[in-house]
Amino acid sequence: MRKVFLPCVLTVSALVPAALAQESSGQGGSATVLDTIVVTAGRSERSISTVAQSVQVIGREEIERAMTGSPDAADLVARLVPGYAPRNQTISGGSETFRGRSVLIMVDGVPRNTPLRDVSRILSMIDLNSVERIEVVNGASSLYGAGATGGTINFITRRGQSETPKVTVRTGARAHTRNVGKSLAPEGSVDVEGRSGNFDYFFSGSGSLTRRTYDGWGNEMASDAMLGQGGGDRTGLGNLFGTVGYEDGPRRFEASLNWTYAEQKPDWFTDYAADPVSPDFADPYFGKPLMENSTYLTGRYADDAFALGRLEVKSFYNRIEKRAPFNKLSAVNSMVYYSGNPLSPTADFNQTTLSSDRLGLNATVNTSLDRFVEGATMTWGADYAFDDTDQKLTNGFDAIAPMRQHSLAAFAQVEIPVTERLRLQGGARFDQFFLDVKDFRRPDAVVYPATSLAHLYPGIDVLGGSFDYGSWSFNAGGVFDITSELQLFGNFSQGYSLTDIGGFTRRAGTNSLAEICDAYGSIAAAYGCTGVPDFTISYADIAPSPQLVDTYEAGLRGDWGNVRGGVSAYLSTSDEGVSYDIAANRVSQQKERIWGVELNAEYDIDARFTVGGVLGYVEGRYDANRDGTIGSDEYLPNNRIPSNWTGLAYVNASLGGGFRARGEVEFFSGRDRIPGQKLDGEAFLNIALWKEFADGSELSLAVRNVLDTSYINPTASATRGVPVPGLGRTIFASYKKTF
Repeated sequence: MRKVFLPCVLTVSALVPAALAQESSGQGGSATVLDTIVVTAGRSERSISTVAQSVQVIGREEIERAMTGSPDAADLVARLVPGYAPRNQTISGGSETFRGRSVLIMVDGVPRNTPLRDVSRILSMIDLNSVERIEVVNGASSLYGAGATGGTINFITRRGQSETPKVTVRTGARAHTRNVGKSLAPEGSVDVEGRSGNFDYFFSGSGSLTRRTYDGWGNEMASDAMLGQGGGDRTGLGNLFGTVGYEDGPRRFEASLNWTYAEQKPDWFTDYAADPVSPDFADPYFGKPLMENSTYLTGRYADDAFALGRLEVKSFYNRIEKRAPFNKLSAVNSMVYYSGNPLSPTADFNQTTLSSDRLGLNATVNTSLDRFVEGATMTWGADYAFDDTDQKLTNGFDAIAPMRQHSLAAFAQVEIPVTERLRLQGGARFDQFFLDVKDFRRPDAVVYPATSLAHLYPGIDVLGGSFDYGSWSFNAGGVFDITSELQLFGNFSQGYSLTDIGGFTRRAGTNSLAEICDAYGSIAAAYGCTGVPDFTISYADIAPSPQLVDTYEAGLRGDWGNVRGGVSAYLSTSDEGVSYDIAANRVSQQKERIWGVELNAEYDIDARFTVGGVLGYVEGRYDANRDGTIGSDEYLPNNRIPSNWTGLAYVNASLGGGFRARGEVEFFSGRDRIPGQKLDGEAFLNIALWKEFADGSELSLAVRNVLDTSYINPTASATRGVPVPGLGRTIFASYKKTF
């Protein structure tokens, strides 16, 4: 690995001095990057040159290029966004952190996270066929509410542009070269777009079917290597998206509907004791399939002639349903619901489905402050959201406390040009939450190894309560034009995450020794508990509060036409960080400190060749022993930071005759900070070739992991602390035709 990794680092490093910019439009220098318009960074249209944070825009051209190798949005983000963890190569987002923290995923400015019960499987469900561009804002932010402690990723969907109806059909198939016949998997999509008078429309439908997957050793991979997360094999995916718009002068009305569906049907349970993790061919899977069935409805009204400036109002309704795979008691899965049979302790209903209804209303106004300072603006508004979340077992029993939450927020952002070269900006947001945690009964549970009655936790009544709590967050920054092509920027920003209350209540009565003694008294004498058991625990004083994260960042960015690139450094701190303890199966809260450096560079050698690369470094520590200080050896666990160095070096080439090509070296360093949990690094080669025909159709062939390198995936392995193999060589052929 070292023979490949060192040249990769040198290749990317050599690009950095030539250019200094965090932003890349992916369009080979055809547009000035600093003039690119973004909305995510400030909730209003702004050019990158005015944003005091690291911002990356991935345009449609780069999305199309990435889709020839993989249609997975999570794969695209992990490869192209410095600071994002290596892809775990499943439909889940488990342990895929952004700068070691959480990431807020949005579509058209509407969050898709489920804040009261933090589960993944979001990015992989987004259909890239419907996406015009991806806006990435690195660092903590509260502009859109909870969840963006590491960064924000906003997928902006497409609109109809053609004056006549245009239909694009894409079909393709992928396979692993180790066993093409058993892994061959088809996929396809249809897009329809157009404009008629004041109306525009865009509709997209896509579907895919994966079969068996193979690692670099040639072995079949497990269907659920990360315990309850789901894998990448034997899965059917479907996605329907539609948007219609109407423009009346300065006003625009828009409505969109997105339906996503996934179903994975494993053949085998997973052997977590194997090295690496593998299917257990002696243990057929008998649970219900993994399932995703979610619908997102959004309405938008924009008015450029509003009396106070530009007005935008959004309403949304998200209906999210996610079912996890069935899992049995094991050293990795330390707690299950009890069947009543000590020889087979896992109940047949030990499988859950999360349901979340989320609706909200957002109002944003961009007001000119020219009467005070020429060129100054204020973006302000208010948000409302309602969350209704529960998670049930297959027998209908509650697995967590059902929860209802109302949240109200108000915010204001001000941008002031101090001189022709210096612009300052800052803002504040206040969120108020009203949470209702319902009572429920946690069923009988058993913990590993379940060899005695001491491992049995009889069912208990869990009492909830009603809470209200609030949170302020602030940001401030500035941009200084060193020259017309080069900028210096710096900022302080805050973001917050809500406590995963659902995960906490799911383990009610087992979260701590105090809880065990409270619920079970003398029955838990083996733990030193005394007293009369009442089989009840109260969370009336759970008093949840957001975990506030501070980010300090400074960097340079620039665009000289054929050269673009940049560098930034950051420090991220929090007094109540959230670190998941794998062994205890619980969340702990201690002080955290994370730091890193990110680089991005691109150079157009001539009209035919472009070289570029991204490179990210991240490391972090926390107060593991809870003594109030962060020790020099108290490193964050691997499921927060699975790899210190990540990067991608690439070459794009126009070969003439309608042929184009791309070569990539993708690499990560692994991590060895946690004793006994060393994760190794690796590097592998990806190539793609396109042929565009005279009629506008296009044929493409891509190969991922060309050398069929065998390696352990650091992000997937970090989720449960067991070695999970990475995907072997994969080929993908596709054909696209527009009518």
